[in-house]
Amino acid sequence: MATKLPFRSSIEAVASTKQSDGFIRQLAAFTIALVGGLALAMTPGGRGCPHKASPESASSMTHISSSTIACGVETGEIAKFQKIFSVTVAQLFEEIVPKHKVRVASFWIDKYLVTNSQFKKFVDGHPDWQAGKVPAELDNGRYLNHWAKGTFRADQENHPVVNVNWYAATAYCQAQSKRLPSEAEWEYAARGGLEAPLFPWGDEPASPRLANYSASKLHTTSLVGSYPPNGYGIYDMAGEVRSRRVIRGGSFDGDPINLWVEYRDSHPANGSQAFVGFRCAK
Repeated sequence: MATKLPFRSSIEAVASTKQSDGFIRQLAAFTIALVGGLALAMTPGGRGCPHKASPESASSMTHISSSTIACGVETGEIAKFQKIFSVTVAQLFEEIVPKHKVRVASFWIDKYLVTNSQFKKFVDGHPDWQAGKVPAELDNGRYLNHWAKGTFRADQENHPVVNVNWYAATAYCQAQSKRLPSEAEWEYAARGGLEAPLFPWGDEPASPRLANYSASKLHTTSLVGSYPPNGYGIYDMAGEVRSRRVIRGGSFDGDPINLWVEYRDSHPANGSQAFVGFRCAK
């Protein structure tokens, strides 16, 4: 259920809550304040010829029907996946044990990652989220540090925005009357209609033809939509940049295991990183 919270726009209002109980809850309230008191929806992570991505188009979201899905793996399966991904450290799989069922209600999710251009429009309209204005409590000091003088390089207009913390990503989605996808929603969408694929495209091994990851040797972001979409028509669910809420999907320097639809990682809410971006849902 969305919760209406009072409009609170001052930086001081957040600083004053730091000593009280529920600091993270108060910071979430502040996120809403900065986008005008919008409702918070908290639901509990190329080919040679690029595809023509249209992040701004009216059909930039896809609808996913409700379902019950199995997430995670059993302890007895870890050795199998260690072999598949050539991984010797079994502890990497601890976060996805045990396998469990999750009921996912129907939802909409963006086909594309949020771009620099889209995020620039947001910060222009919400100056409190411009670089240099976000309180230290909400960021690790890397927020939008790939931009210069308040904007991105001209050739990165349609690259995914990175160096955005959870609070700013949440605020952006709310400004679009959306929210960040839940972890279960992200995984369900990433599968592209397949029951238990290794990757969003299926079980074919990862390759630079299918995703931007370490073997692509780009070591940076690429145009959104440059690689084939999955069965739901969603782009860049593996490689390119990792996605918030829990960190999922791998990135341009990730290994094949990071692209696995079950693989999960985490960063603190204030953790802006050059390899983490996001998309919205509703």
